[in-house]
Amino acid sequence: MRRARFRRTRRVGAVTLASALTLTALAACGTSSSGDDGDNGSGNGAKADPAAPLDPKTKVSISIDCMPPAAKAAELKQWNEDVKEFNKKYPNVTINGRSTPGQCLEPPRFTAMLKAKSQPDVFYTYFTDLPQVLDNDGAQDITAYVNDKTVPLLKDIDPDVLGSLKKDGKLYGLPTSNYRMGLLINRKLFKEAGLDPDAPPATWADVRTAAKKIAGLGGGVAGFGEYSAANTGGWHFTAQMYSRGGDVVDASGKKAAFNDETGKQVAENLHAMRWDDDSMGKTQLLKWGDLQKQIATDKLGMFLAAPDDVTYMVQQLGAKYENFGMGPIPGGENTLAGGNNYMIKQGISADKVKAAIAWLNIKFTTVGKGQYDWRRAKADDLPVGLPQPNLWLNGSKTKDDAARKEFATMPVENFKAFTDNPVPGKAEPPKAQEIYKVLDNVMSGILTNKDADIDKLLSTAESQVNQVLAP
Repeated sequence: MRRARFRRTRRVGAVTLASALTLTALAACGTSSSGDDGDNGSGNGAKADPAAPLDPKTKVSISIDCMPPAAKAAELKQWNEDVKEFNKKYPNVTINGRSTPGQCLEPPRFTAMLKAKSQPDVFYTYFTDLPQVLDNDGAQDITAYVNDKTVPLLKDIDPDVLGSLKKDGKLYGLPTSNYRMGLLINRKLFKEAGLDPDAPPATWADVRTAAKKIAGLGGGVAGFGEYSAANTGGWHFTAQMYSRGGDVVDASGKKAAFNDETGKQVAENLHAMRWDDDSMGKTQLLKWGDLQKQIATDKLGMFLAAPDDVTYMVQQLGAKYENFGMGPIPGGENTLAGGNNYMIKQGISADKVKAAIAWLNIKFTTVGKGQYDWRRAKADDLPVGLPQPNLWLNGSKTKDDAARKEFATMPVENFKAFTDNPVPGKAEPPKAQEIYKVLDNVMSGILTNKDADIDKLLSTAESQVNQVLAP
């Protein structure tokens, strides 16, 4: 699902402009942010080798999706600073930032945008969006443009992350962030229940045991929480399947694969925790945002999440960083992985493609710069110290990890169990949102009906998912 998780969810078509951008933002972007001005580039990039970096003399304008809105003052400040830094090297490139009120991407708007071919030159996507984008001829093949001269740290970017942007060996974008799901815990409740917050449960049996102890604290506290509505239930059912070594769709991508022994284990364990142990709370049909509110107010001991949920809870819900920790996903066979990218619009000029890659490199794929300037992030009172996003391998990872620790605004040791025990990431299934909608019924049936027929729930969902996957 994605960092929208409803933030990691879907997108929304014709990306609209913010109704009001600050004068600072307009000045930094060099234009009114009204989008593509029709400039096809006046430099020599269109005739030059696409593998060569952008000529600093090139004059071109590019429109870019998801500039931070005015409500995110620190993020917008940093965007403007990065535009200024970019223009020191490329003074004739105009960045036309587009800002969308509310969530940057939502499903209907994104789909409408692709169909209308109205996306900006550089548009924001999720890891699972590539098939839909290519079906609509939306993204430029940038394979020839991306190399160790245009993206110097290319060899240090996690190949699994880059793989989300590839089809048939061709590259269609560059990543901005990534995540792998783990077990988020409330350290205060763990301590009160006599549990070690530095050693979160590593197996599903351990989760069940810990959840009973936490629920035993009383006062409406739940030990473990799960989603079961708005596609989030199916998303988490998928994550639990992965954690046990199972899958939701078979290798062909054409048939459901969850109605098996592993699927029954997931369902039966959740049913037992909900009804036999009474450790999951009585309020169900929860969606993204509900569990975050519960754990932020010390009413929930743990749930599956990505690290940036902590940022949301601190910035939006008033929680404290020190109250949370993470361990790897229980079971540890695989974990659901996802993230966000930028793709480049099909059909724009070579100069625009080069300018887009040069901007994305400075903003998103350079250690110590752009989003990875942790010194600046701390000074701007933004979170530093979470283990993700982290695109890096090799020396880049070592350097970035050291900077995160040096400028941390939270206790990084609370995430040590998560970072020290990495679990292989596994991508979301094809037609993920449609499948998640079906699997919501399995999760809601388990968690709201004590007499749920698990075999029937799985069998019915299997038939429905097979219909979704049918050609």
